[in-house]
Amino acid sequence: MENDIKTTAEAAEAHALPRRHEVHADGEGRAAKPLPEAIAKTPVQQKSPAEWAYERLILYIQNFEEQLDDEHEVAMGFAGSDSGVMRIEGMGYFDPDIITFYGSDANGIKTQLVQHVSQLSVMLRALPKHIDRKEPARIGFRLARDLQEETAAAPSEDATG
Repeated sequence: MENDIKTTAEAAEAHALPRRHEVHADGEGRAAKPLPEAIAKTPVQQKSPAEWAYERLILYIQNFEEQLDDEHEVAMGFAGSDSGVMRIEGMGYFDPDIITFYGSDANGIKTQLVQHVSQLSVMLRALPKHIDRKEPARIGFRLARDLQEETAAAPSEDATG
């Protein structure tokens, strides 16, 4: 039998319904879009902390990219560290509690961050796109498309064996 002791905050978060709320200083406000079916379909209680963090990060990255011009791409700064910035070129999770980011640093050196969800602290940044690309890379939209395809390919819970 596992020792599954959680703090009150962890228990409340694990049972929360997926919802968002944001307020911005510019007064324009950005209406929160409905959660994509791929995220809303499975109850939070059935997701690992890693999967749930991964899905929400996709939404934040996608939203950030929607605000960028054609000359910039999303990157992440390392909060609480002087490790610099990493251009986000991929992202994944390893159940139950690991998130990983793939990319390159400001010098173009291949970089990977492996992080426990309890330590997750990501600062999204805009970096100029690679000069050799006509269009900026938009990883958030690729991640969201992959999530949709994964959900569509998953066997139905109603299927009988």
